Amino acid sequence: MNIGPSDPIDHADITQGSDLSGMDLTGVDLTSADLSEAYLSNVILAGADLSNADLSGADLTDTTLAGAYLSNATLTGADLSNAGLSGADLSDADLINTDLTDATLRG
Repeated sequence: MNIGPSDPIDHADITQGSDLSGMDLTGVDLTSADLSEAYLSNVILAGADLSNADLSGADLTDTTLAGAYLSNATLTGADLSNAGLSGADLSDADLINTDLTDATLRG
């Protein structure tokens, strides 16, 4: 599924395998969403709530997750290379086999 930048965002529209590349989803509530295998590269998810979300195998390269809530999220095998995670809450997140190459984790 492709959601255009001007389309309204509905939690039900964002599902497994969604292509949201380049979108601004600042502050969106995606609690418990199934975003496994989703294409989220270059997405702005600053302050978004992704707690308990399934992001396994998702492409999050160059994504802004500053101040995002990722507690209890599943990020197994996700690609977060070059992602901005400053101030993100990763408590109890599953980061097994997650690619964090050149990701910003402090601040």
